Amino acid sequence: MNNLKTIAIAISLSLLLAACGSASRDPLDQAVIPEAAEAMPQAAGGNLEPAADLAWLIGESLEDAQGAVTVRIAALEFDAAADTIEFAVAMDTHSVDLGMDLPLLSTLTTDTGLTVNGTAWDGPLGGHHVEGTLSFPASVNGVSVLDGIGRLTLTIRDMDAPERIFTWQR
Repeated sequence: MNNLKTIAIAISLSLLLAACGSASRDPLDQAVIPEAAEAMPQAAGGNLEPAADLAWLIGESLEDAQGAVTVRIAALEFDAAADTIEFAVAMDTHSVDLGMDLPLLSTLTTDTGLTVNGTAWDGPLGGHHVEGTLSFPASVNGVSVLDGIGRLTLTIRDMDAPERIFTWQR
């Protein structure tokens, strides 16, 4: 009976370690992250194009590995007519439950002085390997958040670290 119990524990442990292993798994490699403006999808009725002066933001992935959580973020498409600004987010940990309200913890700030809070998260709530899209409003009182920016900073508070700061600069 003890041998059967030992074998069951060993198999369970092996499966757990295999599921949490990080052997060459790059969560954002699977996300849709355009490399350049030419890689942007086409919308019905025409091209979906980012603002020409924002191409420097698209596709650059930034990482923060404070505490027990590694967070990778990449800017997705920036369309001048879109209602939201979106980022692909991948979070990995082996000890922290990632069930927090990500939009509530996130702010987007520009060097032109505008700050907006996160509005939506389409990823799962909880787990240890989580991926999804974090959205912010594209305008404040009719003013585009992205107009004339040279720097964009996304801050996430209280995710196993006081602050995680991701900055894209022209």
